[in-house]
Amino acid sequence: MQVDGIFLETSLVLAASAAVGAISQKLRQPLIVAFIAVGILVGPLGLNLWQADREHELLATLGIALLLFVVGLKLDVNLIRSTGPAALAIGSGQIVLTFGTGYLLALMLDFAPLQAFYVGAAMTFSSTVIIVKLLSDKREIDALHGKIDLGVLIVQDLAVILAMIALTAWSSGTGGGMIRDGLLVLLKGGVFIGITALLMRYVLPGLLSRLAGSQELLLLFAIGYAALWSALSQQLKLSLEVGAFLAGISLASTSFREILATRLVTLRDFLLLFFFISLGSHLEFSLSGRGVLIVVVLSLFVLLFKPLLVAGIMRWMGYSKRTGFLAGVSLGQISEFSLILGALGMQVGHLDQNMLGMITLVGVITIGLSSYLILDSGRMYERLAPFLGFLQRRHPFRETMGDSGDTDVPVDVILFGLGNFGSHIAANLLARGKTLLGVDFNPEVVQKAAAEGLRVRYGDAGDAHSLDHLPLDQVPWVVSAMPGYGPNMSLLEGLRQQDFKGKVVLTAQNAKQEEAFRKAGADRVLWPNLDAAEQAVDLLSTAREAIFDQAPWPMTLKEVRLRPGSPAGGKRLGELALRPRTGATLVAVDRSGQSHFDPDADFMLLPGDRLVLLGSHDSLVQADALFAPRRKEGEGGKAGFQIGEVGFPDSSGWVGRTLTDLDLRHRIGLSVIGIRRGEQRIVSPSPDTVLQAGDVLVVLGRPGAIEACMTCIPQPSVEE
Repeated sequence: MQVDGIFLETSLVLAASAAVGAISQKLRQPLIVAFIAVGILVGPLGLNLWQADREHELLATLGIALLLFVVGLKLDVNLIRSTGPAALAIGSGQIVLTFGTGYLLALMLDFAPLQAFYVGAAMTFSSTVIIVKLLSDKREIDALHGKIDLGVLIVQDLAVILAMIALTAWSSGTGGGMIRDGLLVLLKGGVFIGITALLMRYVLPGLLSRLAGSQELLLLFAIGYAALWSALSQQLKLSLEVGAFLAGISLASTSFREILATRLVTLRDFLLLFFFISLGSHLEFSLSGRGVLIVVVLSLFVLLFKPLLVAGIMRWMGYSKRTGFLAGVSLGQISEFSLILGALGMQVGHLDQNMLGMITLVGVITIGLSSYLILDSGRMYERLAPFLGFLQRRHPFRETMGDSGDTDVPVDVILFGLGNFGSHIAANLLARGKTLLGVDFNPEVVQKAAAEGLRVRYGDAGDAHSLDHLPLDQVPWVVSAMPGYGPNMSLLEGLRQQDFKGKVVLTAQNAKQEEAFRKAGADRVLWPNLDAAEQAVDLLSTAREAIFDQAPWPMTLKEVRLRPGSPAGGKRLGELALRPRTGATLVAVDRSGQSHFDPDADFMLLPGDRLVLLGSHDSLVQADALFAPRRKEGEGGKAGFQIGEVGFPDSSGWVGRTLTDLDLRHRIGLSVIGIRRGEQRIVSPSPDTVLQAGDVLVVLGRPGAIEACMTCIPQPSVEE
């Protein structure tokens, strides 16, 4: 099908890309696969729309340059440091072992040594774009296996640049001149890197600051700089990819890296569309039976051997089988860089079209299948865990190095998730005297919390084995501050398997999740978004602002929140004698979205109230101190009450009397919360309930009150 005009041809290709891309999203497939499929569709094997190869090649080349530029721009060496030497060791070990094994496998498949080199290199690298996207969608980018994957990808990005330099040097000479020409290329590369470093140090920071006044000009400079450095690198026979990568690194240390990376990603993806379509349009399916077998073998090597290799290295490094499995599965595909490397090999004459077609087919198969494997990796692990014993260390020490070591101390609450929401829960629990054990899957968070004195463990709520080493038999509460349906349901199921007897609190993000958690057995459900919205509305409609608006002159007002533990909680204003003691006046109280103005002496203050105080600076400071929470001397983390049962003889004199007659609340500080009467259970009995022979009172009160009650039961007289 011939199309008249490059504009119409490009328009039809873009329309086809959008349509196939929409289908790929429904199938949960990356757009790379969709774009290669579009290439096949519009190429000679399909509709034969792809005619303007030269024009589209320019766009594809720009896309590759921007891809490498953004990779350099986002290069975060601190990420490798944050995961310690582990990321460097795992990444380097994976590259060496995968390349070596892939090279030997290619030789066994009768490839020439140079072709085997390309095959081994192509099998080595994994797709940064796909892994980051899918792990982010699963909220696992900050998990331990996610951080390790990111560290490995950075090492791979550096290795692929070195590989491109080596291949360029290799192709620059033959025979005896090969070594000389190769060294010359490396020398040029050193000079080029030196010039880039000087610009990075002395020129680029100031230049970007001047250009930053116009966002459009800043973006245009970045694109032009990436293209120019790519062209210079190509002229030096270093390959354009090397120049683009160095250009990105030179801007990575500036404060503009994030905004440039964010704005360039969309343009990069659009231009890369032409590269992948071009690959697909040049695919040849004239593979013999042997060619099909080679593609299948190489695909299985990438999908199975590479993940197991990564998991094995991680076991040796001291990680658990679950962490190794999840990290390995994520790396089980070849990279877009593998395809670029293959295209470079064809340009310099090392590979033919058939070889590039086989590498591309391996890319389509592994990228397509690994996407499903990554998305379902958690369920896969649960099914395969019994068969993965060879990957399990007896003591996965790297996952516990940040743990605090006092697990035998009694715990009131085990808190899963120490992010923003969880850390605030932890701080408030500690402030109220509770003993806490925190659990998080982010090793940096674990180490930071341990350094701050919090008792903490590394663990993943999605891994049932993480619960094995927690003191669940001693803890009344397990709280999840983690977002997401999957982690919370996995935790609930794991606690059920552990036969946990305490209460479980989960965190929901919407009403549907809350309902599902309650049906699944959660005792309480937190909804931070809703709570924050209610608090925001309360803060926007306070008595303080209303008084400011109506006051005839400026007044000194202070808003104080009455927190749990404040001595004013539960007291009436008349008891506090606020004005005589501090000189301040309580003019309003905000409670549950309502404002109470000019409260009288009988108004009772409750924890959570927001008090609006009027007075001088000194009087407001004194009033603030009066309302501050206080902790009694020697008060520990245990609750200041007891629940127990009180029985009494039939002849004690209590039989036939009402609870009002006994008046245990005011006499000794006990509240009757239930009565056990034979098989009957009376919950929250009314004050008029008449006690009968054989009744047992269920009472709640301060420590020691139950013992005091036993001594106040009327005893029968001696005559009786």
